[in-house]
Amino acid sequence: MTDPGGVSIVVRTVSRIMIPFIQLFGIYTIAHGETSAGGGFQGGVILGTSIILLSIVFGLKEADRRMPRELLTAFMCVGLLIYSGIGVLDLLSGGRYLEYSSLPLPLPPHEISALSILGVEIGIGITVMAVIILLFFCLAGERDA
Repeated sequence: MTDPGGVSIVVRTVSRIMIPFIQLFGIYTIAHGETSAGGGFQGGVILGTSIILLSIVFGLKEADRRMPRELLTAFMCVGLLIYSGIGVLDLLSGGRYLEYSSLPLPLPPHEISALSILGVEIGIGITVMAVIILLFFCLAGERDA
């Protein structure tokens, strides 16, 4: 029982069920990166591999339809802006680049630091996810061409 692309219905069904859980685990890894193992890079790779699995099982065109290259380029830019923006805000508020507790927020310094670190992890995760997917799309597209 395989489809015309050669992938069995079992693989397609299991992938369809597992991809949302893989993405949820990637988000968890990004969100808890400052307090446990993981972080933005690891979570971004996990998120990226969920789309790579989608493209392997359902085809590159389906993955490109769900995650267009223009959207991935925007994700790269937004993630980089989040990461570097927090650092620039630290500089403008009188601290050093990515000195998390220097932001002028009406919170205790440890909460400001935790929020800043989470923002940096999110920015890194978004950027890494987009880069991993784009690299795969480019390499897989060369093979198909």
